[in-house]
Amino acid sequence: MQADFWHKRWERNQIGFHQDQVNPYLAQYWPALGIAPGSRVLVPLCGKSLDLAWLAGQGMKVLGVELSQRAVEDFFAEQQVQPERFEHGGFIGYRSEGVEIWCGDVFQLSAADVADCVGLYDRAALIALPPDMRQRYVALLDAILPPGCRGVLVTMDYDQARLEGPPFAVTDDEVRALFAGRWQVDEKTVQDILGESWKFVQAGVDSLVERVYVLRG
Repeated sequence: MQADFWHKRWERNQIGFHQDQVNPYLAQYWPALGIAPGSRVLVPLCGKSLDLAWLAGQGMKVLGVELSQRAVEDFFAEQQVQPERFEHGGFIGYRSEGVEIWCGDVFQLSAADVADCVGLYDRAALIALPPDMRQRYVALLDAILPPGCRGVLVTMDYDQARLEGPPFAVTDDEVRALFAGRWQVDEKTVQDILGESWKFVQAGVDSLVERVYVLRG
């Protein structure tokens, strides 16, 4: 996906992917990872997710990466905090109260940027990317995240012929193939959520499967 696509989605407020509550899978599976308070956690393509604030509330030092400046500014405005603004390489950063968001291209992250990240949370990154970019994205994570990193991954799977992404359909087989290089992949939840999305029903999709994985790398 080109950057302009996402900028236009945010400008037009076409953000059906944004959830107005903390993702229940995060609250269910994150504590079992055993990540100590004070640890740094990477949240790629974070948008203005309330999950960022939840992670910070658990004592995590959250590093979100988001392409849209509108999304970043909206997050802090909705949290009713005034962030400190700074520059870091090709990113414009914003930080306040345990949450730091870098506005820019996630593919510009380096190993030095995330050397102290021991956690990963991906609810909206992998499914936001077409197949070739999904491979680049996981290769990036493999290359830059330190050994021992643990995280939660949420995906969606449906008949892609019925509806163009994003969110894109990502099968269980693809997840396991993508993360086979260094990660232990443990599927935790498989649930058909078609009834929760009228958009998919209208498109004639007959199954919309959400899967949740715990990753250990």
